[in-house]
Parts: sequence; C-alpha cells; structure tokens
Amino acid sequence: MERIILFDGECNLCDQSVQFIIKRDPDGVFTFASLQSDIGKMLLNKCNVSSEIDSFVLIEGERYYVKSSAALRVCKNITGAWKLLYALVVIPKPLRDFFYGMIAKNRYKWFGKKDQCLLPSPDVRKRFLS
Repeated sequence: MERIILFDGECNLCDQSVQFIIKRDPDGVFTFASLQSDIGKMLLNKCNVSSEIDSFVLIEGERYYVKSSAALRVCKNITGAWKLLYALVVIPKPLRDFFYGMIAKNRYKWFGKKDQCLLPSPDVRKRFLS
C-alpha cells in the first residue's frame, strides 16, 4: 500500500518531523510531498481536502488521515518504541485534535519558518514526490 505524507514545506517543525520519520523508516514505506507543491495540491484535491488545511496529511491507499489520526498512524508504522504511541488512538479524536491544533496553530511562532528547503541526499530525494 502506498503511504504519502503531505507536509508544510515552510515549517521548521514539519521539516524536522519528516527527517525524524525518514530516520525511522528504513524500508522507505513513506514518500513525501509538500502541501505547497503541485503534486501536494493535486493530492489534496483528489482527497477532497481543502488547501487551507492546518495539518499534515497521510494518504494510505484510497484513505486519508489528518491531524492526530495521521500522526498516530505514522507512529504505528515507524521503528522503535514510537509504535506504542498508537495506543493514544483510544483518546477521543476531538480531544486529541484539540492538542494537535494548538501546536499546529503556533508552529511558526514556536519553531520558525523556512526561507528555503534543504536539498536531501540523492538516496533520500527519491522518496519525495515532485
């Protein structure tokens, strides 16, 4: 099953999160695209998700997930003890998404914004959709 993560390419926290996932995804289960890219916009449109979304998006096959649900599904599929965080899925989604939303709303203020993207190594670059 194809798993695509759409992330805010201007957000330092989002960039660090992508790097975090790459390091814990040795089999290359996830591919990535920025929300601002043409492919990101096309995938959002295909999923019928607003381009104004304030979350990263996980697309798994024909389904998509946003906010805390996306984050927890990613944790479920990376190596290490991070898989245990998936147990938080028992917390009601509105409560999980409330806390996710607080971080998302303040991510530029707390973590900053990027002026330009770093070029990944060729090995990692092939995991980014363009």
